[in-house]
Amino acid sequence: MSLPSTDSPGERERARLDRATAALDPPVAVLDLDALDANADDLVRRAGSTPIRVASKSVRARGVLRRVLARPGFSGVLAYSLPEALWLVGGEEPVTTDAVVGYPTADRAALRALAADEALAARVTLMVDSVAHLDLVDAVVPPGRRPDLRICLDVDASLRVAGGRVHVGVRRSPVHSPADAAALARQVVARPGFRLVGVMVYEAQIAGVQDAPAQRPVRGLAVRGMQAVSGRELAARRAAVVAAVSEVAPLEFVNGGGTGSVERTSAEAAVTEVAAGSGLYHPALFDGYRAFTGRPAAFYAVPVTRAPSPGTVTVAGGGWIASGPPGADRLPVPTYPAGLRWLPAEGVGEVQTPLRGASATRLSIGDRVWFRHAKAGEICEHVDELHLLSGDALTGTMPTYRGEGRSFG
Repeated sequence: MSLPSTDSPGERERARLDRATAALDPPVAVLDLDALDANADDLVRRAGSTPIRVASKSVRARGVLRRVLARPGFSGVLAYSLPEALWLVGGEEPVTTDAVVGYPTADRAALRALAADEALAARVTLMVDSVAHLDLVDAVVPPGRRPDLRICLDVDASLRVAGGRVHVGVRRSPVHSPADAAALARQVVARPGFRLVGVMVYEAQIAGVQDAPAQRPVRGLAVRGMQAVSGRELAARRAAVVAAVSEVAPLEFVNGGGTGSVERTSAEAAVTEVAAGSGLYHPALFDGYRAFTGRPAAFYAVPVTRAPSPGTVTVAGGGWIASGPPGADRLPVPTYPAGLRWLPAEGVGEVQTPLRGASATRLSIGDRVWFRHAKAGEICEHVDELHLLSGDALTGTMPTYRGEGRSFG
C-alpha cells in the first residue's frame, strides 16, 4: 500500500490546518470562513432569485447566522425549536426578526413567553399540522390574553403510492392533500388568536437523501429514479395545496426544499423561499450529491495517543456520531491525513478511536487527525467555540450555542 503524497492537496490542507492551530490543544473545531462564504455564494447561485431561509439546526452558532444573513440572497431563519427562535429574535441586537419554527412545539414555558410579548409574537411563526396543536396553545394562553400568533401549516411532502400502502419519505405531518391543507387552514382562521401566514412542504426524500452514494451505483440509480417521480408528483401537489390554502387566507410565504434540492424547489412557481443550512458547512453526507459540489468548511481534530500495532494508531475520543438511521454513513470521516479508516469492530468511540491505514505509519504520539462530521450543525454540540480560519491563519473564535450556554436539542 503506497503512502499519500506529501505534496497532495489533502496533505497541503492538513498542513494548513495543523500550522494554524499549532498553539491549540485538541480537541479543536475549525470553521474555514473562505469555504463557508464560497458555499453561501453557491447556494444563492443555485436558488436563483428565490430567497434562502437559513436552517439554524445546521449552523448552531449565532455569529455564523449573522454572517450568512448579512449576505444578499438570505432572509430569515428556520429554527428547530421555539426557545431557540425566541432567543434569536429577542434582545437589543436580534439575529433575525423573522423566525419560522420548523416543527410543532409543546414547550409551554416558551409559548407563555411568546404570548406575553407582542414584539416576539410578530417575529416568530409557529408550525402546526393538526387542530391539537392549536388546542395546546389555547390551553396554555387563551386567545383573549395574547396577541394573534403567526401560524404556518406543515404539509407532508412524502410520496405515497399503491393507495398509500407504500410511503417514501419521512413521517411528519398528517396533512397530505390539498383538501387536508384547506381543511386545517379553515380551522386556523376560524379560531381567535391565530393568523395563518405560511405553508411549509419539505421534501426530505429529495433534499435529504444522497443520489450518488459512494461505491453504491445501483442505490444511486434507484434514488434518482424515485426522486424524479416524487419531484413531479410533489410539484403538482404543492401548487394545488398552495392554491387551496390561498382561497382560505392570503399567504406571506411558501417554504420548501433543503440544500440537496435548492435548484429543483426554487424552480416551482408556488414556492416563495427555500430552506438551506447544511450546505454552508458541507459535511461528509453531502459528498454524495450530484447537484452541487461544496467545499468542506467545518473540521475537528483529536490527538494521537497510542500506537497499538504497526499501521494502527489510536486517537482520543472522536465519536461525534450524527443523528439519523444507524449506519456507517453517520460516523465522522477521518479526513487528514488521507488514507485512515476506523475499524469495523470498534467504529468511533467516546474516549478513543483506533484508526488503520498507510498514513498511520507517519503519525506520532501528539499528532492530529482531522475529521469531518457526517452532518452539519451537530459538530457544535461538542465544542464551546469554533476557531475561525481565513487563508492560512486563525482570525478569532466564535461561540457555538453550547458555548453560549444554550442547548435546544
